[in-house]
Amino acid sequence: MKRREFLAAGLAGAAGASSLAMAREREGKGKQEYFEMRRYHLLNRARKKQLDDFLRDAGMRAMNRIGIRPVGVFNVMYGPNSPTLHILLVHKSLESVVQASSRLMAELEPLDRAATYLNLPLSEPAYVRYESSLMVAFSHMPKLEVPEKKPRIFELRTYESHSIKAAKKKIEMFNEGGEIAIFRKTGLQPVFFGETVIGPQLPNLTYMLVFESMAERDKRWKVFGGDPDWKKLRANPAYKDTVSNITDIILRPTSYSQI
Repeated sequence: MKRREFLAAGLAGAAGASSLAMAREREGKGKQEYFEMRRYHLLNRARKKQLDDFLRDAGMRAMNRIGIRPVGVFNVMYGPNSPTLHILLVHKSLESVVQASSRLMAELEPLDRAATYLNLPLSEPAYVRYESSLMVAFSHMPKLEVPEKKPRIFELRTYESHSIKAAKKKIEMFNEGGEIAIFRKTGLQPVFFGETVIGPQLPNLTYMLVFESMAERDKRWKVFGGDPDWKKLRANPAYKDTVSNITDIILRPTSYSQI
């Protein structure tokens, strides 16, 4: 490995370790939740049904029993073309994240209704692979807010930044800068805000909003865009050039989703 590549890798690793250390410090002070967003890449509709059936009949209840709650399960309405299922897990601590797999297997293996899924052969997997991102909740919205169980859609937005400093400034803009408060004032209803500590395209943050419909979404974003407090905040030079790329996905919850 070239010296420059070695140094870059070392700095990236140090940044990740630093984010986790800060997450542990925040956890020690008490209240912020951790959000694990999983994206399951699927083969076809029949295999997706296997995953849906497992989650509805056994998986989600087992997760709830080990303290992972609520659990959100979403299909992509507008976004990447490849078939995916998004699953959002809410953890109360980093310990929950570390122990989740082993504790979940201990809950599931004795259950007859989980056996078919757990014992799928190599030739018939329920999914291709899944990728996961781990986030820590923002200080000004430390817990996920579950919306009312009525017709609803969700918008999942990820903001990437070109440097750690820029990413931290964008998070500050949401927290101390008041952007979260402006969201609420203008009718944009947040579900969570999270700083990604482990995952792809770092550094980044992700947040989720809920709407009754796409028409309601468009209306609320228009109100937000015209708000004088938002225009003032956006013009603040302290927050200039903090976002280098935005990914925007619209999700529809499954019938059994707890979010």
